[in-house]
Amino acid sequence: MALLRRHGWSLVLAFAGLLLPLWAFAELADEIHAQEAIVFDVPVLEYAHGLSRASLDFAFALISKLGYQWGVVPFDIVLVLALTALRRFREASFAALALGGSGLLNIAAKQFFARERPSLWESIAPEHNYSFPSGHAMGSMTLAAVLILLCWPTRWRWAVIGLMVPFTLLVGFSRLYLGVHYPSDILAGWAVATAWVVAVYLLLYRGGSLHPWRKSV
Repeated sequence: MALLRRHGWSLVLAFAGLLLPLWAFAELADEIHAQEAIVFDVPVLEYAHGLSRASLDFAFALISKLGYQWGVVPFDIVLVLALTALRRFREASFAALALGGSGLLNIAAKQFFARERPSLWESIAPEHNYSFPSGHAMGSMTLAAVLILLCWPTRWRWAVIGLMVPFTLLVGFSRLYLGVHYPSDILAGWAVATAWVVAVYLLLYRGGSLHPWRKSV
């Protein structure tokens, strides 16, 4: 009990934020690497496409752009610069390594798995690089996890969770609606992003014994 009281947060974070997402990613990656069809991919895509209409086309195209080049990427840069300007160097290092490393992981994973994009219908926002794992899903989940972990010791935690969880889900669904990713691409992106952010957090915050915004003792 004493061990749990002292290290409970670290153990929960390591299990729920690192081991479970890594297991989920490994299961999906094994199927993709073996070039086996994932049973829910096509039915979920067909359901998303069945919702299509002109008003939603614009909305989900906008959400998709906010989930990467128009929103997430600029916010990542501003966040790291702002933390550095505030001289919160541990927080800035955590954000920079988590956000930057996630992008590099995504590039490497796409090249390794080389999964082609879905081609069930002609997308209104086509993509031409590889599909697995989703960069939009990884980017939005990485940002969400970074902000949640940074804000967890503060009173802002629930506000950040209430904002970032729906945003991440909408970005993921927008990629399905646009027909440029399989659901397994999205799930894999969320899983590997979560595991990567938690791993960086546990490394920089000494296994969870330190917390953001507090001085080391």
